[in-house]
Amino acid sequence: MNMDKPGQLWVVLGAISGFIAVACGAFGAHALQAKLDARLFQIWQTAAHYQMVHALALVAFGIWFAANPSQASQVPGMGFALGSLIFSGTLYTLALTDIRWLGAITPIGGTFFLIAWASWAWIAARG
Repeated sequence: MNMDKPGQLWVVLGAISGFIAVACGAFGAHALQAKLDARLFQIWQTAAHYQMVHALALVAFGIWFAANPSQASQVPGMGFALGSLIFSGTLYTLALTDIRWLGAITPIGGTFFLIAWASWAWIAARG
């Protein structure tokens, strides 16, 4: 896979993340809803929702980055990717295992999301 074009990596990662979000959402709705209690099922849905929102953000960022390439503007892509992995990943695992200490790790992913949005706004505003 050749990733020479600016923004291409972020679009590919966003598309893969979107695929996983749809698969997890469908798996939750069709296989887990009857098996998980309401609290754990809601956690699963939250993970899929946030993953999809940030998958779309990652694709949008990749498109924006292609028109505005710079080393500094890689930060939002990394934040969206790491945020999805940590935030949604810990919530999916929490929903399946009910290991509650995982909930203490989830905000790290949320912090990556905040860094991604804030840095993108900062970079875009600076032009």
